[in-house]
Amino acid sequence: MPKKILIVGASGLVGSTLVEYASKNFELYLVNNKTSFSFENFPVTHIDLTKNRNSIVDLINEYKPDFVVNTVAYPNVDFCETNHHLADILHVEVTRDISKVCNSVGSNVIYFSTDAVFDGKTSKKYTEKDPTNPISYYGKTKLESEKILLQNNSNVVLRTTVIYGSHTKSRFTNWVLNSLKSSQPVSAFTDQYNTPTLVDDLVKSILRIFKKEITGLYNAVGKTCLSRYEFALKLSEKFGYDNKLIVPTSSKEKNQIASRPPNGCLDSSKLENDINFQFSDIDTGIESIYQKSQN
Repeated sequence: MPKKILIVGASGLVGSTLVEYASKNFELYLVNNKTSFSFENFPVTHIDLTKNRNSIVDLINEYKPDFVVNTVAYPNVDFCETNHHLADILHVEVTRDISKVCNSVGSNVIYFSTDAVFDGKTSKKYTEKDPTNPISYYGKTKLESEKILLQNNSNVVLRTTVIYGSHTKSRFTNWVLNSLKSSQPVSAFTDQYNTPTLVDDLVKSILRIFKKEITGLYNAVGKTCLSRYEFALKLSEKFGYDNKLIVPTSSKEKNQIASRPPNGCLDSSKLENDINFQFSDIDTGIESIYQKSQN
């Protein structure tokens, strides 16, 4: 019998890529908000998690999946800074609901957290053992969600950053490439660093987690620590655009409502060792999306 996987946020960047990769070997149940979405013969349920939390609980009770993969979060950090109540509901309360029902029916949860649980003041890549200190409300709610899920030792929390790929919902890469294609300047920060993560790698790591059934807290990110400015330059160079359109910008010049950690770079060695997998460096990842763009 194939394992049953319920994917929450199935039309998003991670969710839809996971559907694509997992469709041949798993029995999938898909949950989505309002976006029109269908995939082969898998059932899709539309739920607004901020308004109808009981529905996701009922669905998990009905399907009793082996894994619930919860990809849903507000993508806008500034929105969370000014909408605490909504961030609390989607990130914390919904997570608590899902964790509770999964615990009762024997389902494992895979949840995506963030580098924003750190203050970014260190100069090295963060490991799972480093102390957390979120400086944004987004980071605080995600850390609270981590704590809820890790109370049950059958769950997995994956901290990841700047997920990108050959996908319509790869926000940063599409913005950079579309701007350059139109000869529009791209202002990119020189003072905020992350370890960008190829979505295909993230999904491949999840498939291995399904198989190996590891649990606990892991970083799941690409190998290269770089600024958004450096990331944009690499995209420009690979796709043959004018590097002069990439404008180095300090985050202090932009009016960001929420604080960001200056260093959000994470170390995935623990996960790589436990599932025998290697995440791509930035050049390999960009080569991947370049090759797909040529097809």
